[in-house]
Formats: sequence, C-alpha cells, structure tokens
Amino acid sequence: MFDSIKAVQSEEWNPITTAMAVVTCVGLVLFFIVLMKDEDGFVFLIDHTNLVFHEAGHPIFGLFGETLGLYGGTLGQLVFPVVAVIAFWLRREAISFALATVWFFENFLNIARYMADARARALPLVGGGEHDWTNIFSRWGVLSYDTRIAGFVSTVGWLGMIGMLVWVVWRWHQDRE
Repeated sequence: MFDSIKAVQSEEWNPITTAMAVVTCVGLVLFFIVLMKDEDGFVFLIDHTNLVFHEAGHPIFGLFGETLGLYGGTLGQLVFPVVAVIAFWLRREAISFALATVWFFENFLNIARYMADARARALPLVGGGEHDWTNIFSRWGVLSYDTRIAGFVSTVGWLGMIGMLVWVVWRWHQDRE
C-alpha cells in the first residue's frame, strides 16, 4: 500500500494553465466573499448538498452503533468531500483536488455554526430532532465552551480554504518553471 502511495506522490500533477489559475482564483475569491456576506451562513446549493450528506451520515454510521450514529451527521458531511479529495489526489488533478479540499473545509463553517448553537438551540433542525452538538458536547463535558470550540473550527475551515487558494497559485507558479 505504501509503495502505491509513493508511486502516486512521484507522479506530476496535471499542469495548471494561467487561464485555469485565474478562473479558479477569481471563483474562490468570489465564493469567499459570498461566504462572508451571507447573513445566515447558508449558501444554498453547496450547503443543501452538505445537509443531505449530513443527514445521510446518521443512519449510515448508525449501523455501527448509537454513538457513531450521533457523530454520523458530521462524519457524513466530511466523508464525501474526503473521498473526492482522495480521488483527485490519486489522479493528480490539481484544480479538482483544490476545489474538493475547499469543499471539505467549507463544511467546517457549517459544523462550527451548528456547534455554536449547542446551548442556544436556535437553528432549525431537519425533522425537529435532537441537536447533535448539544448531545456531543454534553457527553464530552464541554457544552459551556460551544462557541469557543466553534470559533476554532471556523478558523480551521477558513485557513484550509485560503490555504488551497495559495496552493493553486503556488502550483501554477511551479508549472511555469
């Protein structure tokens, strides 16, 4: 297995042309602006997709027990982007890898919003069910830190997304040499 990982790492990334870099960077900057300006923090198309994966994660991971079922929503919305990230990494498709990684880290913003709501419980829940993060933080004994933890998770999300923008520019620069 490690030999195949080394083989993939030794392969060159598909080159990023200047046009691809410009379109990707402009698109990401516009996406970041939308994320910052959106009042409720829910970007219609991407976040409805994330919500579907979140809700699917509960019964899928729930097959492995009640605890995994509880964590399954968050795991579900992260697993699908990770699969895309790995697939594009294996194929060495730089732009697709970067965008899938941005998708992964954008989920952190949603997760953070849900975490920050653990005590307030003001967000509308699908089906009016239990609040995942209220239950998780209560189990961990950290419910009173919900907003602090959420702030950290949100920061990681932003750093990851911005990091991918920087990586695209760096990758493009490497392809020019």
